[in-house]
Amino acid sequence: MEKDQAVLARLAEVKARLARAARDGGRDPEGVTLVCVTKTFGPDEIRPVLQAGERFFGENRVQEAMRKWPELRLAYPDIELHLIGPLQSNKAREAVEFFDVIETVDREKIAGALAQEIARSGRCPRLYVQVNTGSEPQKAGVVPEEADGFIAYCRTLGLEVSGLMCIPPHGEQASPHFALLNKIAARNGIATLSMGMSSDFEIAIELGATHVRIGSAIFGAR
Repeated sequence: MEKDQAVLARLAEVKARLARAARDGGRDPEGVTLVCVTKTFGPDEIRPVLQAGERFFGENRVQEAMRKWPELRLAYPDIELHLIGPLQSNKAREAVEFFDVIETVDREKIAGALAQEIARSGRCPRLYVQVNTGSEPQKAGVVPEEADGFIAYCRTLGLEVSGLMCIPPHGEQASPHFALLNKIAARNGIATLSMGMSSDFEIAIELGATHVRIGSAIFGAR
């Protein structure tokens, strides 16, 4: 199909840009994971990317992911699914059961709910703390000056914080926000940085991103 070919062409271009950005920064492209963001896109739109070999995917909403991914996972059991949207505490059980990575741990209530569900289920998705690097009041994430304390709090609950995530403010230069996230990660002994989207992922790679979250540059406009 023509639409599928367009998606695959955009995917190839994104992967080429990712590899080039990594090499330009003196990094191995294999050290940067492409997370394909599939929010609002259905199984038929996702399958060509799966068939092309991609296995890392991001979804914004628990319920949307639970509707469309079970069938795809039967066909592709090695998928790694990331929750990259805000998590409500009443969805903690479903999130722990369904996702491999939860990137949006950002407040004590969520940390407590996740700790409880992980202990109950025995399933332990990898957890990233979301940092609101721009301290935007309308945006999820712990503000930078509270990030160290919140990471320490999560660890007292027995949670392993394996990564940090951020979304820079719209319209601002992204590089200071990526540099700040890298600095917070370094002083807390955290190696994984989920930062960079379709408009700025090359800058993020230059500043240490290990995971970039790309949606529209692959799948097209929503």
